[in-house]
Amino acid sequence: MISFRLEDLMPGIKEIRTKIKSVQNTRKITKAMEMVAASKMRKAQERMLIFRPYASKLCIIAGHLMQANPDYSHPFLLERKVKSVGLILVSTDKGLCGGLNTNLGRLVLSNIKNFNQQNIKIYSTAFGQKGLNLLNRIGVELLSEEVQLGDKPDLNRLLGSIAVQINAYIEGKIDALYIATTKFVNTMKQVPVFLKLLPLPTNLKDPYELESDLSSEKLFDNSNLYNWDYIYEPDPKTVIDELLNRYVEGLVYQAVVENMASEQSARMVAMKAASDNAKRVIDDLQTIYNKTRQAAITKEISEIVGGAAAV
Repeated sequence: MISFRLEDLMPGIKEIRTKIKSVQNTRKITKAMEMVAASKMRKAQERMLIFRPYASKLCIIAGHLMQANPDYSHPFLLERKVKSVGLILVSTDKGLCGGLNTNLGRLVLSNIKNFNQQNIKIYSTAFGQKGLNLLNRIGVELLSEEVQLGDKPDLNRLLGSIAVQINAYIEGKIDALYIATTKFVNTMKQVPVFLKLLPLPTNLKDPYELESDLSSEKLFDNSNLYNWDYIYEPDPKTVIDELLNRYVEGLVYQAVVENMASEQSARMVAMKAASDNAKRVIDDLQTIYNKTRQAAITKEISEIVGGAAAV
């Protein structure tokens, strides 16, 4: 009696089985990452939506105070000849989130190129490991950094790095401050944006309104919206100084939570696409496996029958 193992007679089958098993394991991982990202995305969106009204109201109050006290010009309102700028880059700590960091990186590199063409010095701050790696790779001078922010950003961890840029502006080391982040639009759409934080124009408009596309042209409203009078305690300078500092810090924090919501959404979509692609690869490999196995068995049976007839 003649006996044989398919793996011994059909070496191609073993390789195909190995590939199928490998892709199945990969699909299990991407499916798990998709579900984790979906859970984190909901929490990140909740944090983002909770903070948006605070940032919007802070913007309104800041605008009121700036209009109500024309005798005091805060340093944040003074236009200067731009010789150097500060750049706050908000990115993710991890990858596997599609083209999120790539698209943001392209936008940042384009603006850095424009600054370099104008001989403008750049001093940067990085929030997130991917952005830090980019800034180090292209050789931009780094003033401060904060990485491994986790799934829930802590404002106290961000304040020190933000203060470095604000102090540099007040001291005249930089003449303008920009921030680059990813704006969350919806689960399927995240938009990289490059915004000017300082100096502030007289009439502020909330850059994180839902209907805003966060383009630099629409960041501020040029119409005179405010006509308010306030009683200041202890004095106008102290109140306005503190409020405008809080306003800038609030915008940066909002940029971080927007980016985190974008990250989880992009990762969920990317992992779903990877899982779907893995399933298609498994189906294709399974078809090839069945055809190869069938052809090999047919060949062996033909050889056995031919040998028996010869005897």
